[in-house]
Amino acid sequence: MIPLYPEIEPFASQLIKMESLGNNRHHEVYVEQCGNPEGIPVIFLHGGPGSGCRPMHRRYFDPNKYHIILFDQRGCGRSIPHGEIAHNTTHYLVSDMEVIRQQLTIDRWVIFGGSWGATLGLIYAQTHPDKVMAMILRGVFLGRQQDIDWVYAEGGASNLFPDAWHNLIKHLPRSEQHKPLQHYYKMLVQDDELQQMSTAKTLQAWESTIVTLRDYEYKPDNTNDPSPLAHSRIQLHFALNQCFIEDTPILENIDAIRAIPSLIVHGRYDIVCPVHQSWQLKQVWPEAELSIIPLAGHAAGEPVIIDALVKATRKMAKLLA
Repeated sequence: MIPLYPEIEPFASQLIKMESLGNNRHHEVYVEQCGNPEGIPVIFLHGGPGSGCRPMHRRYFDPNKYHIILFDQRGCGRSIPHGEIAHNTTHYLVSDMEVIRQQLTIDRWVIFGGSWGATLGLIYAQTHPDKVMAMILRGVFLGRQQDIDWVYAEGGASNLFPDAWHNLIKHLPRSEQHKPLQHYYKMLVQDDELQQMSTAKTLQAWESTIVTLRDYEYKPDNTNDPSPLAHSRIQLHFALNQCFIEDTPILENIDAIRAIPSLIVHGRYDIVCPVHQSWQLKQVWPEAELSIIPLAGHAAGEPVIIDALVKATRKMAKLLA
């Protein structure tokens, strides 16, 4: 079993100011660089939407071979303002990636993304295929209404975790229990801060229950995460708007990225993003290489998923060399 690479610190970090939000406010996006500045440029796309990057995310890549770029998406992690949903859509995030690429004077880079990060990576690649030299994707999430409903509506993951689902909906009006997202979003944006935090923790408890195959392998890393509130607010903002990609469905735009060398890793027992999503992607994109990992769930920190992802980054480094 291959572990993560040793811990590493950034050699540079910055906040990049984006467009104005009014009242002297801007989105400021946190970006850090690690590894070899002359190496293969790779951008890490975190999940959520809303979660942010973690120190362990630097460690999937050989620091001698890769120029590792991480950024916290709008409103996430160390980006500010925390939890801001204005001017925060998938297409803004794609634009942010282009700003980062240009500011770092990178011609083309590797996309590395899992879950929502895979969604964003696919949309970016379909928008800017000439800027992507390769992709490594984990636990693909296609961002369709059916994929959102699997996690957040009755009849999907709720059938496998009925006890955790009961804890999620038990205090909601009966009329809201089948599809609770709208109700929870209203609670997240109201003025009562204690109620906001309680709501965010309830959502986080549901998500942490279904994210991994084995309970003992789930080790939440809250480094640099001020609270679950920003995460939940952004996540529901995207979920209630079909991830802002209803007009650009991923499966219908595969021709744009067909020639990009790509490796896909997916846990067989992924409950958050069932493996069927990567399978459907593979059916329309046979050129991509799909590895289904036995006895694995969704979490990138599961040992068997770490093993598969590190092998993928090593394989891609050899391919691109």
